[in-house]
Amino acid sequence: MNSTNNKKEAKPVQEDSVFIGKGTNVQSLLLRRANRHGLIAGATGTGKTVTLQILAEGFSAQGVPVFMADVKGDLSGISQPGTTKPFLSKRAAQIDLEPYNFEGFPTVFWDVFGKQGHPMRATISDMGPLLLSRLLELNDTQEGVINIAFKLADDHGMALLDLKDLRALMTFVAEQSKELTALYGNVSKASVGAIQRRLLQLEQQGGDQFFGEPALELADLMRCDSKGRGHINLLAADQLIERPQLYATILLWLLAELFEELPEVGDPEKPKLVFFFDEAHLLFEDAPKALLQKVEQVVRLIRSKGVGVYFVSQNPTDIPDKILGQLGNRVQHALRAFTTRDQKAVRAAASTFRQNPALDTEKVITELGVGEALVSTLDAKGSPSIVDQTLIRPPSSRLGPATAAERKLILSASEFGPRYDEVIDRESAHEILQKRANKAAKEAEQADLDNNRVYEAPGNKGKKPAQPRRSNRQGVFETLMKSIARTMGREMSRGLLRGLLGSLFKGR
Repeated sequence: MNSTNNKKEAKPVQEDSVFIGKGTNVQSLLLRRANRHGLIAGATGTGKTVTLQILAEGFSAQGVPVFMADVKGDLSGISQPGTTKPFLSKRAAQIDLEPYNFEGFPTVFWDVFGKQGHPMRATISDMGPLLLSRLLELNDTQEGVINIAFKLADDHGMALLDLKDLRALMTFVAEQSKELTALYGNVSKASVGAIQRRLLQLEQQGGDQFFGEPALELADLMRCDSKGRGHINLLAADQLIERPQLYATILLWLLAELFEELPEVGDPEKPKLVFFFDEAHLLFEDAPKALLQKVEQVVRLIRSKGVGVYFVSQNPTDIPDKILGQLGNRVQHALRAFTTRDQKAVRAAASTFRQNPALDTEKVITELGVGEALVSTLDAKGSPSIVDQTLIRPPSSRLGPATAAERKLILSASEFGPRYDEVIDRESAHEILQKRANKAAKEAEQADLDNNRVYEAPGNKGKKPAQPRRSNRQGVFETLMKSIARTMGREMSRGLLRGLLGSLFKGR
């Protein structure tokens, strides 16, 4: 079916919606239903990135902030006005897009590694034991040890901010495994060793740059510019995607934080934030059951916090059924059907749409051209519209990346530079453990001196010196710290102490 045959029948674009394109009818996404989540799917090279770009533009123009990852490095052009090109002008004419204006949109650049944007950071405590275990690919036993470490830190008021805090704490847990087993449950030194190796690997991959302070304030993702246009928060992910576990965990952490912190708002007139999760299959590959349940819960309930989540992947089958069923707004680009598996995927994708009697959905999916898609969105009553073969509108911003100079100019003018660009290293678990160990070492050394001192009082010649009485009423933590100190002995130096409690610190 040619989607441009019936232009005169097209309905006008609504003001409270995002214009997607036109087929038999104008296809737009209602802002009131944008928090019901969505899916953008299609094979490589079929136009998913442009669809992602025009949706981000549309939300921003309507005053809705956006967060998305720039996986291929070419979405940064959304910050710059586009330029006239014959194929863009042709598409605009085909869908009656008048006037077709070019403009850039307010963009905030973020980067976990701090090279192409403001550093995006979280603390170890914010990440929590479940997501951290997922990031480190720990088994159930090792995850149990991580939970014990977090509990120990909570019980003794030690902030876990960065990787050196966690490594210092894990060293302490290993040294005192017997005592901690009696208090918190089984602690295996082998498990601690495995965790420490994973932490070292994470640091070597650059993951240590994500953990620390100042941590990202979620409110900074939900701002508008002076014209009322929503900020487009763009996470540089062209290097991050090479570490898929880190990439998926960071985006899931953001979703979980939004879910935990935002208040209930029901179904607002427009979302507080729209979150695009590109390369979504990375989130679900080999994910443990507990994590999948967490994702399902977040996706199901976060819409009532005014957040819309849009998964971007090659195939709808990349998304678990329980989550796929919650994605009400669909843009399906072409799929290929070269193998039996591909054919099953095409049938599965076609079956998720509300069928159009005039359209053989399963056949059309394999015949769609670049920049063409099957579209179905939720109507005012919350019901999915009949699927329509649609020409996607051309973007108003630049197709392709911003230049290094353009990015630098935006970063230099950003209000977030003074807040996030410089690292803050306040007292946390590493420093607390170091101070307490120093104190315990001095006390242990003094006790040894007192015990070895020979004092012969008058009338007591030849008698053994009285041993000083020691109190049994010591706190568990103090007892453990003194035990460490005694193990280290008199020859402990500051360098050795750092090696024991932190190991492999840089620049200390």
